[in-house]
Amino acid sequence: MSHDQSLSAAVAPPDLVVAMTGASGAPYAVALLQILGRLGRTVHLTVSPSAAQVLLQETGMSLSLKRFDPLVLGDLSPGRLIYHHHADFTAGIASGSFLTAGMVVIPCSMSTLGSIAHGVTNNLITRAADVHLKERRKLILVPRETPLSLIHLENMVQVSRAGAVVLPAMPGWYHRPRRLDDMIDFIVGRICDQLGIVNRLITRWGTDENRAETPEAAVSDPAARQSEAGPSGEGVVVPLAHENRVITRISDGRTGEGPES
Repeated sequence: MSHDQSLSAAVAPPDLVVAMTGASGAPYAVALLQILGRLGRTVHLTVSPSAAQVLLQETGMSLSLKRFDPLVLGDLSPGRLIYHHHADFTAGIASGSFLTAGMVVIPCSMSTLGSIAHGVTNNLITRAADVHLKERRKLILVPRETPLSLIHLENMVQVSRAGAVVLPAMPGWYHRPRRLDDMIDFIVGRICDQLGIVNRLITRWGTDENRAETPEAAVSDPAARQSEAGPSGEGVVVPLAHENRVITRISDGRTGEGPES
C-alpha cells in the first residue's frame, strides 16, 4: 500500500459498533442507527436473539438474525451498515486490532451488563464490549430497567470503574417533550455527545433554543430539519419529524420487561 493510500484510510471517520440486547427500549437503538446512517457513518451491528424479539414487540420490525435485511430498520443511507451474527467470533470487532471510534450497547439488558462487568465473553456482543474496555475505547451502555437491584447497581459500578459510560435511558423533562420522539431524541442526543458527534437533537440546559416553539412549529418543514453542516463539514444531526421516525406502533405492554440477553 502506498503512503497516499495509508493517509486516505487514516482520515476516514472510524467505524462505530452498535449492539442490541434484550431489554426494553428497541426504538432508541433504531433511532441511533438511523441518525448514524444520516451522517454517513459505518456501523457494525450485532443483535442478540432476545433483542430481535423485543424489536418485534415494540416496533413491529421483524428482524432475521440468519438472513439479515437492513431495510427492516428503515432508511440508513448514506451510511454503511455491516451486520455480524452474535455468535460470529471471526468478526473484526472481536479483536482489539480492529480500530473503532466506540461502541454502544443499546438497550443493554441486565444479563449483558453483568457479563461485561465480570469479563464473561460468551457472545460477540460481550466480547466486543470487553475489547473496547481493554483497548481503553469508548464503551457506552444504555440500560433500561426499573427498579434496580443491588446486583444491578454493583455491576454498573464495576463497569464504570473499568472505563465504560453507563447512560441509562432516563429522558429529561426540562426540554418539555411533546412527543415520544422527543424522549427518544434526548437519549440518542446524549449518546451522540459521548461519541463526539455534533447534534441538535435536544434543547440544551441554559439555552433559549426552541423554548417559545409551538407544537405546530416543532413538526413543520421536516425536510429542513434533516441535517445541517457542522463546523468541520460533518453533518449536524437535528430532529426528524414524527411521521419519518421510528415508532410504527406502541406495544400493548403485555411483555413487561422483555426477555433478557
